[in-house]
Amino acid sequence: MSPLRTVACLIYPDVMSLDVTGPMQVFASANVERERQGQPPAYRIRLLAEALAPVATSCGIRLCPDALWPSTSAVEIDTLLMPGGHGVEAQMHNDALLAWLRLAEPQVRRLGSVCSGALVLAAAGLLDGRRATTHWADVDALGNQFPDVEVQGDRLHTYDPLDPADGHLFTSAGVTAGIDLALALVEADLGRALALAVAQRLVMFLRRPGDQAQFSPLLAPSGGARDRLAALLEWIPANLTGDLSIEALAERVHMTPRTLCRLFSRELGMGPGRYVERVRLEAARSLLLGARTSVATVARLTGFGHPENMRRAFRKHLSVSPQELTARFG
Repeated sequence: MSPLRTVACLIYPDVMSLDVTGPMQVFASANVERERQGQPPAYRIRLLAEALAPVATSCGIRLCPDALWPSTSAVEIDTLLMPGGHGVEAQMHNDALLAWLRLAEPQVRRLGSVCSGALVLAAAGLLDGRRATTHWADVDALGNQFPDVEVQGDRLHTYDPLDPADGHLFTSAGVTAGIDLALALVEADLGRALALAVAQRLVMFLRRPGDQAQFSPLLAPSGGARDRLAALLEWIPANLTGDLSIEALAERVHMTPRTLCRLFSRELGMGPGRYVERVRLEAARSLLLGARTSVATVARLTGFGHPENMRRAFRKHLSVSPQELTARFG
């Protein structure tokens, strides 16, 4: 029987409750899935705080710590997570915590952050020279306050089990992205089948790859120059089988293709071609999961044309084929 891996999460006043409970539930559910398969648990879950007293989260729920981080030896920890929340600002100036994190980093197998917890790791100097992400609302703060960090805002997490650096120290985006990160950690430890079983048990739509964007292009905020694109962005999903080339889109809004590309890149963070592909992908995913429709029909209805074109898009953005998606989640 393999030894239990201790997964520890730091908690502090005004921490985001879901940043803590979301990832911890993934590891707990992995234990449950293993029990269903007649296997021993894989994880020991611990909450660490500065004092042995209930900690009030930002929503008012109180979490009870299992131990004190000042007196916890990091060598006992396999995976250490730093969550985010309204209380991050105070923890960024908690010299004792920052010193403890610097000592813990080389002793734990994995150290990661959830949401704005990346700011605490950056304040400890642990992200200097590394790529990192955080909640989209904190991306600018991370880059401005810590210029030595390579900020990558348009991704869910930076964990990569095949890279020694990114497999040891990593970050994730806001709130539910911490669940995606935890599923990736479970997959690295226990295999893809068990991670998918956990995702299904938690009624997760899909274990999203780390390089997926933080939010759907369909949810892109309005305002500023985006308003100039509003009519076009509403028109595209209803016309997926039509000509959505850059030239055709530019003609529709009476712009040059160059101007349209520049506007898309500045306001949406991607070009028109990539945006159209994302919208088609989301439409195809919804059809595959919500209706008894063949892959070929979905490819035709969403403008991919040939099923192979859709398969390549699914592999690129979701790391799964349309057939695998329907088999696991349909």
